[in-house]
Amino acid sequence: MKLVLVSGFSGSGKSVALKALEDAGYFAVDNLPATLVESLLLEMKALPKIAIAIDVRAGESVATLPHLINKLRDNQAIDCRLLFIEANDDSIARRFAETRRPHPLTDRIHGGVAACINEERRLLAEVAEMAHRMDTSGVNANVLRGWINDWLQLDRAQLSLTFLSFGFKHGIPMDADLVFDARFLPNPYYDPALRPLTGRDASVQAFLRSDLNVGHFVDDIAAFVMRWLPAFSRDNRSALTIAIGCTGGQHRSVFIVEQLSQQFGMTDNLNNQQQVLVRHRDLS
Repeated sequence: MKLVLVSGFSGSGKSVALKALEDAGYFAVDNLPATLVESLLLEMKALPKIAIAIDVRAGESVATLPHLINKLRDNQAIDCRLLFIEANDDSIARRFAETRRPHPLTDRIHGGVAACINEERRLLAEVAEMAHRMDTSGVNANVLRGWINDWLQLDRAQLSLTFLSFGFKHGIPMDADLVFDARFLPNPYYDPALRPLTGRDASVQAFLRSDLNVGHFVDDIAAFVMRWLPAFSRDNRSALTIAIGCTGGQHRSVFIVEQLSQQFGMTDNLNNQQQVLVRHRDLS
């Protein structure tokens, strides 16, 4: 059985994630208490693919989720994966304001949405560390669905590497494990002919390749990740997100992410022990 457990913060996009899984052929169950998961799996054991959303709406049972995840991962009959959807405080607060829906912890926590968000982060901190995380701050539903579809293609037995470009002016991604700052490199934005283009365009790539420091920076990041990747694997990590930031997330960071993904996507790299995903969070 392929099982995907979806957790995360209220207002971060869990409903979109669960719907994307349902569209991918998963039998989807929302807001199930963690204590009932094993009973459901036993009842639905004939189903090949199941997705279950578990979060703070389930009350105190969410505290048992880390133990449940470890137990399911040890079950050889179940291919269990954990997806954690998150967003920054401003994005979550704005979404609650737009929908005019109360936060699920409103009845238990005093102090408004901000206090509820802080408590939710505390309750789910351990779960987030165990999961493949996706930060939806400033990201629309279509982008999230694309990320999930890419993630579903991966083999959970291998470590997944996500190379993520972003713009510092839009905030650092919450799901980043390693962050590198490319803002010191020459900026194509100041060339009027290159400004409307992106790091995927040949003329921007030529501009950046002409500066030796860009190549050195890419090589240094690749060497650092290559050196420490085995240590992350020994730490039982299933995913590692390397974020590259420039000012706006359009040119330098995009180019570097594309270069790194090509290097680590080569079949002979580390005996192909990792799988590579590419995300451009702020690319127009």
